[in-house]
Amino acid sequence: MSDKTKILMVEDHKLMRVGLKSIFEDYEDLDVVAEAENGVDAVKLAKELKPDVILMDIGLPELDGIQATKKIKEFDKNTKIIILTSHTDENEVNTAIEAGANAYALKDIKTEYLIMVLRSVKDGAVWLDPNVAHLVKKSGNIKNGSRADFKANHANLTEREYEVLKLIVDGKSNQEIANELKISEHTAKAHVCNIIQKMLVDDRTQVAVKAIKENLI
Repeated sequence: MSDKTKILMVEDHKLMRVGLKSIFEDYEDLDVVAEAENGVDAVKLAKELKPDVILMDIGLPELDGIQATKKIKEFDKNTKIIILTSHTDENEVNTAIEAGANAYALKDIKTEYLIMVLRSVKDGAVWLDPNVAHLVKKSGNIKNGSRADFKANHANLTEREYEVLKLIVDGKSNQEIANELKISEHTAKAHVCNIIQKMLVDDRTQVAVKAIKENLI
């Protein structure tokens, strides 16, 4: 399929790579085109293969994932990079965002969320794991290029998610949200799921109720 998402997987633990690759094989739109065990190889492969999305660990030999991200973004700003790590250090989170990472996910993320993040990031979305999002907000250093602006009074929602939140409150479906914001339905669904996570509720109805009660809109 010509519209497959080309993925470069950068992870020094073979078991993790095998596990992820096995998961991605269940999705026809995802294609792992290469694997790298260190940051140096990641940069080389990114130049050679021009993947759509790179899944990047931080704790890599030779060149860590943050430095590799920075180098890749210097020659190709279009490649989307998702940091997939177990690191929750505030400095590492913020440094990764400054380096140009489009998403920061923790390795205990649920499979369905990882797939959703991967697809939505490819379409231009930005995603931060709710467990680290507050660290970025506190430091206030997300660049404009990341297209995210976390605000304490908006439950750490990005500007795009805040737009989606207002449409949820208006009773719009995912397709209607997609049409109004001129994004894919898939991306709209990803934004809705992120909002549900960040607002600590179970469904979009509770999102709307909480948004109204807490004057988020």
